[in-house]
Amino acid sequence: MAATIYYDKDADLAVLKGKTVAILGYGSQGHAHAQNLRDSGVRVIVSDRPESPNYDLAVSHGFEPMAIEEAAKKADIVSILLPDEIQGDIFRNHICDRLSPGNILLCSHGFNVHFGQIEPPEGVDLLLVAPKGPGHLVRSEFVAGGGVPCLIATSDGAPDEIFQIGLAYAKGIGGTRAGVIRTTFAEETETDLFGEQTVLCGGVSALVKAAYDTLVEAGYQPEMAFFECLHELKLIVDLFYQGGLSYMRYSVSNTAEYGDYTRGSRIITEETKREMRKILTEVQNGEFAREWILENKAGAPKFKALRRRERQHSLEEVGRRLRRLMSWIDEKEVD
Repeated sequence: MAATIYYDKDADLAVLKGKTVAILGYGSQGHAHAQNLRDSGVRVIVSDRPESPNYDLAVSHGFEPMAIEEAAKKADIVSILLPDEIQGDIFRNHICDRLSPGNILLCSHGFNVHFGQIEPPEGVDLLLVAPKGPGHLVRSEFVAGGGVPCLIATSDGAPDEIFQIGLAYAKGIGGTRAGVIRTTFAEETETDLFGEQTVLCGGVSALVKAAYDTLVEAGYQPEMAFFECLHELKLIVDLFYQGGLSYMRYSVSNTAEYGDYTRGSRIITEETKREMRKILTEVQNGEFAREWILENKAGAPKFKALRRRERQHSLEEVGRRLRRLMSWIDEKEVD
């Protein structure tokens, strides 16, 4: 069954009149939500740490950042836009006791709610409004008169009034200009984690590295391997983005299209799909969430070691060198 999609005509910003929205965290999503809501006429306050660069950014945007405790106490709608790995502890230590019945707790990813790290007190409803794009795009599209599609969810048994407030919030950040799809905390969280791990981040990264290594180990120049296995990937993904797999196949050569049909399934095999199903099970039963939560409670030693190792891969070194030859690329290097 096709999803119901809500647009501007379905949302009423008036339901936010007289309410204060606190944006906790002025990072990627936070800066976009805060500015878009304010531009939509919503009363917004923000919170960030004084020692954070995002604090100064918020000030430069005309906000007066305050402590989390103060913002949570003053707000009717508390939007937690902090990194997943710190939300649970911050909620328990700095937010929970400042909430009052009738308040709404809002997030843009359901990880901590779905996996029990955030459990609001009695009388506080939950909302999820999740833009399907990074914060800079949420902001730039809004400024240009457009919007980024959003997902929306409420806690079980929440009255329709809460859903309407969520739609109004989505409208305030530009989401209803593009379309808002109703989901659940479980569906949003589990599909998001699965997509990141098997395709968008984990799957693509592993595929690119394996193909690069295969060519280099066979004696081809690393530069050639970089161009064929990473650099040109953007061209293909842009075609996916514009018109799906069919448009990509229409746009490439017949040789490439034939190679797609006859060789792709030899790379992504039934064994790969079995592993995908295992990863999905680990997401659904909370195994991945427990692993990630415990990793962070231990200071994230495995995560940090993996990050260091991956940044030293030959593919990264070659890429840094070649990107300097292409002046049209807005080069972004990570130390």
